[in-house]
Amino acid sequence: MAARTIQDPPFARFLFDNTSSSWIWLLARLYLGWQWLQAGWHKVTDPAWMNGGTALKGFWTRAVAVPEPPAKPAITYGWYREFLTALLEGGHYTWFGKLIAVGEVLVGVALILGLLTGFAAFAGAFMNFNFMLAGTASTNPVLFTLAILLLMAWKVAGYWGVDRWLLPALGTPWDRRPAAPERFEPEPVSPADERPRV
Repeated sequence: MAARTIQDPPFARFLFDNTSSSWIWLLARLYLGWQWLQAGWHKVTDPAWMNGGTALKGFWTRAVAVPEPPAKPAITYGWYREFLTALLEGGHYTWFGKLIAVGEVLVGVALILGLLTGFAAFAGAFMNFNFMLAGTASTNPVLFTLAILLLMAWKVAGYWGVDRWLLPALGTPWDRRPAAPERFEPEPVSPADERPRV
């Protein structure tokens, strides 16, 4: 039996495949990008993030702390607490703080410009995911949800942006078809040439 491709419902095709919906994603992109840019700019201009990472050290220290019962720890998963504890003990906050600050600014700029929107949304969602694992809710659930939606709409989300020209120029790694070889098309023969020659 031949494999059958299941089609998306019309609403999903409109939302995630049709450039007519790109204005919706433009609004989502600008909002999300501005949130990341503001958060990142605050960090890159703060010596506690850029010079030594003491701000990140404080955040991780509070996140890994296990309070006395009945209070619950900020981190639900033990493996993530161990991961952050290893980063703390290794002093990785000194460079990780810079990475987070600059990463937030880059994600914000890329989303605002519509530059590699899918990658930028993925990077933003990954940061939101880690902040939530560390026990910080704040705006992270909303930003995470918007980033996932932008990721799903990557083909049209940057249409009103750089991706409108960049994505067609780059193509996709999973659709690298070789150029079709040129076929020789014989020239049409006129009726006069079809007469037998003596």
